[in-house]
Amino acid sequence: MGTRCKRIAFHTLGCKLNFSETATISRDFTDHGFEKVDYKNKADIYVLNTCSVTENADKEARKLIRQAKRKNPNSSLAIIGCYAQLKPKDIANIEGVDLVLGSEEKFNVLNHLSSQETNGLTKVIHSDIDHVHAFTPSYSSEERTRSFLKIQDGCDYSCSFCTVPLARGENRSDSIANTIKKAREVAETNAKEIVLTGVNIGEFGKGSKETFYDLIQQLDTLEGIDRIRISSIEPNLLTDQIIEFCAQSEKFMPHFHVPLQSGSNKILKKMKRRYEREYYEDRVKKIKSDIPDVCIGADVIVGFPGETEGDFLETYNFLNGMDISYLHVFTYSVRPNTGAVEMGERVSKETRAERSKMLHILSDKKRRYFYDQFINKNRPVLFENMKNGKIVGHADNYIKVQAEGGTNLINTIQQVTMKENHTSLVSGVLN
Repeated sequence: MGTRCKRIAFHTLGCKLNFSETATISRDFTDHGFEKVDYKNKADIYVLNTCSVTENADKEARKLIRQAKRKNPNSSLAIIGCYAQLKPKDIANIEGVDLVLGSEEKFNVLNHLSSQETNGLTKVIHSDIDHVHAFTPSYSSEERTRSFLKIQDGCDYSCSFCTVPLARGENRSDSIANTIKKAREVAETNAKEIVLTGVNIGEFGKGSKETFYDLIQQLDTLEGIDRIRISSIEPNLLTDQIIEFCAQSEKFMPHFHVPLQSGSNKILKKMKRRYEREYYEDRVKKIKSDIPDVCIGADVIVGFPGETEGDFLETYNFLNGMDISYLHVFTYSVRPNTGAVEMGERVSKETRAERSKMLHILSDKKRRYFYDQFINKNRPVLFENMKNGKIVGHADNYIKVQAEGGTNLINTIQQVTMKENHTSLVSGVLN
């Protein structure tokens, strides 16, 4: 099949971790002579890397499966990722799907497609998630300016709303030496920035003598990369040591994304989170104290079972009173085989939508306030692309910036004076 089918298209749903894995899988195909095309174009093979964090992610996957078959009814279609691990039979029953690979086999797409008989039957290769123990390193290379480097996979936590441990298995990671080796591969590309990704990256090295703190110390000496960003880290794993190290590092950016999920201790307990709101607040204060210009993002879930109006207002007021820069707001959706399914007191769809809207407005307010602090000040900006005739990129502290300039400035870091706050981004002037 590898010699006959030369055009392949990939599409990725979900997190940065999925993007890093798709990029690694796609390099396997291009190394074997395949031509990579956009998923919207006609291809001989379509590979869909799925997410299953929310019900909407499942629906989007089904829509993309139908879209591929409309483009080329004779194409082969492989489904990998979290949805493929959690619901392989459901996917196999969707018309047009040829191959479904669970977590253990997703990096072997090329081999399975090459050996598959075109007999019209869907091939499903799926292992119980308890049997998935291998760690496969990966990194993205599609974006010229930055690379998502996978340093960890799986999770040993049992948050009652989350399917990720069911889809990705136990916590696991590579050695620091092997992780640095992959980072050096990234440094040999054009990327100026590495984003450290995983399911629960603060657990890096668990079970060994190595820790996440040890890793970032080593990465700080990496040559050929100007910036390193920590994608998301659990508050209970964000130690003073890590914060203090990042505060004095020139390579690690002043940007933390720290999931909260709820500002109500009652709801946090029902979610089986490993901290209370007071500890989260302490982490935010420590970060802001040590790194005053820092950007802090937070995840929050609205409409969790049993969340009363009072619980929600606790969350809203807690976030409103804290020096957080933006929110990622998720509306709770029922996920099979999670602890929350057994809980009663469902919050109505209308109420969930209303609460989500309130937090999105709050997020805009937070971002606008954060951006305002830097008007008429200089920040180093890594420019990433052109949009509407202007160059666009991100400052070290994650402010999105646009400025007048040419394509020659893409993938360069420039000093920019921030001039006008448009809420979603800031207009700046090159120094």
